[in-house]
Amino acid sequence: MAIDHRQEPVPSETEGTIHLPRLYPILDASRFPDDRALFQFAEDLLSAGVSLLQYRNKHGSPRQMLSQARELRRIAGPRAGLIMNDRADLCLAADFDGVHVGQDDLPAASVRWILGNKLWLGVSTHRPEQLREADQSDADYLAIGPVFATTSKVNPDPVVGLDGVRAARALTRKPLVAIGGITRANARSVIEAGADSVAVISDLLSDPRRAVEEFQRILD
Repeated sequence: MAIDHRQEPVPSETEGTIHLPRLYPILDASRFPDDRALFQFAEDLLSAGVSLLQYRNKHGSPRQMLSQARELRRIAGPRAGLIMNDRADLCLAADFDGVHVGQDDLPAASVRWILGNKLWLGVSTHRPEQLREADQSDADYLAIGPVFATTSKVNPDPVVGLDGVRAARALTRKPLVAIGGITRANARSVIEAGADSVAVISDLLSDPRRAVEEFQRILD
């Protein structure tokens, strides 16, 4: 699967495997006091050179989410791919590049039917059996976590640790995103455990441009 207006997929061990950047920032709308702060944060990340962003809004109305998503699409332009959390319908309506779904969302097969074959699909997993099932789906990439303790979810799943990342790596050849409590202090160890990319929320919030630059140095 390719994000058409940026880059072709980079084949790795499996033909057609997509290429994910090492740093996968998540814009969680609940972390910002208003839309202006959310959009400024997105601009700071983009100016620092990030090439993929996920937009997440667990509490907003569909109308608010669509409005924010369309503005993020405008801000990002051709600079970065945009992934919608949970909502395939809003992904299409806002001209995003893909969807990321969790275990309580629509199954991957249904989401792929909605998206068609040109957009990216990511699936969150928390246990080996979930990862095995997702690996057999039409998902383009898989996520594993939480790797470390996290405050970004009200009721997080049990921490999987670096051993969980290693186990996940052994179970799939698809690109693997690690998520949950990842910071500049531990990101390198997560990559060394087998993740292709690290999803980050909290450790980007303070001075995002500097944070991105430091993450990129650490993850190179």
